[in-house]
Amino acid sequence: MFKVTPNPPNPDPTSSSENSDSNNPNDPIPSAADINATPRKLCITFIVNPELDTETLLAHACESLASANVMALDLADRTQGSSRNTLLGIAQVIMLGELAVNRALDRFDPRE
Repeated sequence: MFKVTPNPPNPDPTSSSENSDSNNPNDPIPSAADINATPRKLCITFIVNPELDTETLLAHACESLASANVMALDLADRTQGSSRNTLLGIAQVIMLGELAVNRALDRFDPRE
């Protein structure tokens, strides 16, 4: 079945319809240049402390990957069929990432 209208419908730039994001319906829609020219504000909700050293970051990444691996394997243990195979594959990819981070930790030299 063919869908006539796009999802979401393209707005008509000549239309004076009300913009749901704006308080004033007569405000023009910002262009891409306006959006790109707006300075970005750093959102500190989920930020990694920029003062952390590399060894600490690698150690935390290693622990996070190890935890994710255990969770994926635990879930795979309770699953059957193709979903189990998918979860086992995800667990293997996580384990390979953990091995790579461990290798980086092994090679880490704080004098560099």
